[in-house]
Amino acid sequence: MTESEASRPNDKRVMITDAAIAVFAEKGYRSARVADVAKRAGVADGTIYLYFKNKEDLLLSIFEEKMGLLLDRLHGDLNGIECPLERVRIYVRHHFNQLRTQPLLAQVFQVELRQSHKFLREYRPEPLWAYLNVVGDALKDGQRQGIIREDVDPFIAKWAFFGALDELSMQWVLSRNRDRFDLEVAAEQVVDTFFRGVLAAQS
Repeated sequence: MTESEASRPNDKRVMITDAAIAVFAEKGYRSARVADVAKRAGVADGTIYLYFKNKEDLLLSIFEEKMGLLLDRLHGDLNGIECPLERVRIYVRHHFNQLRTQPLLAQVFQVELRQSHKFLREYRPEPLWAYLNVVGDALKDGQRQGIIREDVDPFIAKWAFFGALDELSMQWVLSRNRDRFDLEVAAEQVVDTFFRGVLAAQS
């Protein structure tokens, strides 16, 4: 998959959001102007406001729409996978693969989104919660199967797990030499470390 989703319905809106991803990643959210996005998208400035209230609304729309796509792809990768541990392993591989294949979007998610006061203080990031619940549900299934320790709180564990992924993602995005940052190795190490902390003792 490329970073462009211009083949999806409502091409002009998608074209604008893809242009905004490129502009926000290049200039930074605070420095970027709506006019910059319009120029990159090849539309008039006023066209942006037919779809979005303002620059912040555009940023939050990027999060909602692209997270929706990422969730759809993740669920596709997990389709038919019954083992809770394998689902967690696939989750991590999927997470880091999205970084590698969509670096501009990764820049927006990891850095620029945090520049939005509304996102940090007022917005309810339901797509993010749905993304986290994929891990939470796997942990609950693992507990029902006796694979995951009963004393593990799935809520705390899924946030701790995601925190590790998020920090490594940030390090990758900010790295000056990404080729030396092996995301496949990172994925396996994160999973193995996590499992050592939550797996039930084998009798």
